[in-house]
Amino acid sequence: MLTNRWSALILERASCGLGLADWWLTSGCLAQTVWNRVAGREPDRGILDYDLIYFDPDTSWEAEDEVIRRTADLFSDLPITVQIRNQARVPLWYRAKFGVPYPPVSAASDGIDRFPCRNTAIGIRSDADDHIVHAPFGLDLTFSDTLVPNPELWVPDVYQAKVRRWMTVWPHLTALPWPTRPGIRNSPD
Repeated sequence: MLTNRWSALILERASCGLGLADWWLTSGCLAQTVWNRVAGREPDRGILDYDLIYFDPDTSWEAEDEVIRRTADLFSDLPITVQIRNQARVPLWYRAKFGVPYPPVSAASDGIDRFPCRNTAIGIRSDADDHIVHAPFGLDLTFSDTLVPNPELWVPDVYQAKVRRWMTVWPHLTALPWPTRPGIRNSPD
């Protein structure tokens, strides 16, 4: 995952430049780097953006906007898009955007646990000279070519949209269908 120069640079800069205690580089940029390696491509090919998430109990727009501005400044010299969002604010807007409630969170990793695809439910951060990984479904899925839905939140349309894009860019992937009703979970076995 760190063969992607942009991910490595984001981790380095974010660990000392953002002043956040609970943050992660997450999701697509990590799994997609792995998919690129499997396909024999450049590590950053097809990656649209790099997502940073963090947790701050201050859910005001002003507090998050300040972090967004600091992040934009920190990465302004890079030819990539780095997006950052406070996971404590997600329950405030999620229902309006996706039609389902988003339970409150107490840590940034709670957001990772709810990503619609288990393969991309991964986060990494730097702490001094070490890397810490949060992968609630394990790392095997990140390295798998079979995409597995995560019905923690009932967002089948979000999963399907992501799968369609990913399979266009990484055609070696296959995808398990979203379960037919809440409470039923697909398994890669």
